[in-house]
Amino acid sequence: MSIAVKSIFSSDKDSRVIRMVLLNDHEGKALVLLPANMLLNLVSIWKHSGRHLQPVRCKDASKFFNQAALKSQAGQEKLFQLPVFIDQSLADYERFDVVESYTGLAFEAQSEWFGDHMSLCSLGLTSQSIDQHQQDGSDEQVITRAVERFTTLRIQQRLEDTLGLPPLPPSMKRLVELRSDPTAGIDDLVPLVRGDASLAAQVMSWAASPYYAAPGEVHSVEDAVIRVLGFDLVVNLALGVAMGKTLKVPDDTPRDGIPYWKQSVYLAAATELVCKKMPAEIRPKPGLVYLAGLLQNFGYLILAHLFPPHFSLLSRYIEANPHMALEFIEKQVMNVTREQIGGWLLDNWGLPEVVVEAVRYHNDLNYDGLASHEAKLIYVVSRALRSKELADGPVEAIPDSVLSELRITQADVDEVLDHIVASRGELDALVHTIMHAH
Repeated sequence: MSIAVKSIFSSDKDSRVIRMVLLNDHEGKALVLLPANMLLNLVSIWKHSGRHLQPVRCKDASKFFNQAALKSQAGQEKLFQLPVFIDQSLADYERFDVVESYTGLAFEAQSEWFGDHMSLCSLGLTSQSIDQHQQDGSDEQVITRAVERFTTLRIQQRLEDTLGLPPLPPSMKRLVELRSDPTAGIDDLVPLVRGDASLAAQVMSWAASPYYAAPGEVHSVEDAVIRVLGFDLVVNLALGVAMGKTLKVPDDTPRDGIPYWKQSVYLAAATELVCKKMPAEIRPKPGLVYLAGLLQNFGYLILAHLFPPHFSLLSRYIEANPHMALEFIEKQVMNVTREQIGGWLLDNWGLPEVVVEAVRYHNDLNYDGLASHEAKLIYVVSRALRSKELADGPVEAIPDSVLSELRITQADVDEVLDHIVASRGELDALVHTIMHAH
């Protein structure tokens, strides 16, 4: 969410930390209390209460819990005149160290405040319990089971045929080939761009973007590619945009979240800049890092395309659990994550293996494969952007061990972050050109 929220893992060591969640429906507001390291299972509370309670949007929660009255014990006690649903694991508690995720409001509540407004039920799931219910298998097997469980589709032959995903146009297939060909260069790229009117218009608009600050006017495709953007950036932007536009950005996203294209462009730009601060002897190719950053959230679009009703439910779960890593929420609701399905499709489309693996494993610090540095760069930058409310997901500290492996410092990351924040106007203009490309 766009309001910074700490990860659940900051509260794992203290089992007495209790999360307070505000829900509402047509009957009014209600509070939920559950251990801070748990996912709030909305289906459980719907069944128990007989109400279709929904999480309030993060900005409304912030406004509600920032009320001056809640700074005093009298106001805090009055808060619990609302109906209160408490996870049964807390049944024996007489005092609760409660915290609200969006505002950080924290105080000690007493069970006697609840009176007859309290209801005990099973509400929470830990990340471990979610993982225990996930079936083993390859990513393709996991995706197949999810598709068959949550849709009317039945896998006939090849999974990619069954899903009905739109194919890449011929010019984009040629771009994939260029991206994978280490000998390809400007002479191969310029004729391809000139031959596709839509792509040529996009390249010209990117070259005119204030972010790239080209001196003088850009008069031709050759000028845009050779003098302003360069081979890598044109191929990467064109691929990222083409793949993103094969699928529609969903309407029912988590409210107050960061828009898909804004998040993708910011992360790609920042990841490339951090990459360039690594020592040359271990530095990945910045162009491939940029492309992986641009596509790191691509699986989000696929989930929305494949599971429309369940995607709406997923959005509500994310709103109710802003402190929890997105992968656990997706496993609980969909039984498959955006990283799994995004990496699988990019592999089927023939993207370079290092890009595929960086997209697939950028949230897995135990991954040590071909794209280990690329994946960890995306991990670092995504967490840094979250701290500035420029990317979705819980705020997490970047482990020193990861920075050490990449041979960069927190100061390097902060310097890039400051540059990105200072360039928001120019980057937003680039986002605008991408969103309105045809």
